[in-house]
Amino acid sequence: MRKRPSNLVVEMLLGFVLLAAAFPSTARPQGSLHKVAITYSSRSIASIDLYIAQERGFFREEGLDAQLVQVRATAAIAAIVSGDVHALGSIGSAVRAIQRGAPVKVLAVSLRRPLFWLVSRPELRSFSDLKGKVMGTTTIGGSQHTAGIRLLRKAGLDPDKDVTVVLAGDVPTQLQALVSGSIQIGILSPPTVIVARDKFKMNVLASAMEEFASLQNGLGVLEKNVREQRDLVKRILRARARGNRYFHQNERGASEVLTKYLNVDFPTALETYRLARAAFTTDGIPGEEEIRDHLKMDAQILGLAKPVPASKIFDFSLQQEINQELGTK
Repeated sequence: MRKRPSNLVVEMLLGFVLLAAAFPSTARPQGSLHKVAITYSSRSIASIDLYIAQERGFFREEGLDAQLVQVRATAAIAAIVSGDVHALGSIGSAVRAIQRGAPVKVLAVSLRRPLFWLVSRPELRSFSDLKGKVMGTTTIGGSQHTAGIRLLRKAGLDPDKDVTVVLAGDVPTQLQALVSGSIQIGILSPPTVIVARDKFKMNVLASAMEEFASLQNGLGVLEKNVREQRDLVKRILRARARGNRYFHQNERGASEVLTKYLNVDFPTALETYRLARAAFTTDGIPGEEEIRDHLKMDAQILGLAKPVPASKIFDFSLQQEINQELGTK
């Protein structure tokens, strides 16, 4: 009897198939380039550094044939631990997995503030209207879910009693669920939140961006690979860093990449860029206070007696080398 593939394997294979169909040039073998797989969890501006590195050829210039594969953050962590992928871009869930013992190190942080807005269907105009309703999220316990929970609590609601949280796919899929009515509350990031507001007249009730620090995207790799595949890891990290630098220095070019990868018109992409730019680090390294606040929040969520030391989770030494090489400040 043939063994059935695991859900993780199926999800990873589906991710590669969808990627090849959408961007055939990135999935085609490229001579002697080293193939690497990098995961990201949701179609949003959060992964803009990876999109730019792919689209502007920074991975190729580092000798890499990079495959960007969209999978849930929890599946990505399992895949990197098993060696099925080389790096992951969604580090919010990775930070928590490391605190539970996952042998992963976070080498860079690109997104230091939560780019999530709490959105409700048109008939739900206030937080009091949300009681008894269903809220969607990508990953239970992930950065998006946490942001939504904190916004509800700040508004005086009890997330455990007043709403029901369900897995509803990535951010664009959640918008579809809002439109159909299968969920009534979404935690959306740009550009999807802009589309929800302008096209579907959804209500934007609150923003998490200015409320608290949240280390969400960057680059994480298997801890042993930092030692055993240092050159390869550094090339992946440098391509990402070059993408991040391009993002900060080229408003129009970055917006054009968003237009293509997120399938939105240019004005929406440009508003997305301007709305989100300040939430990204310029050098891949968040501030000590941001790290401390994030780990303190995670400790509370995970029920830890005290936060795990940052040195157990982060290693910015390679990023610092790259910043010096690139002249990044």
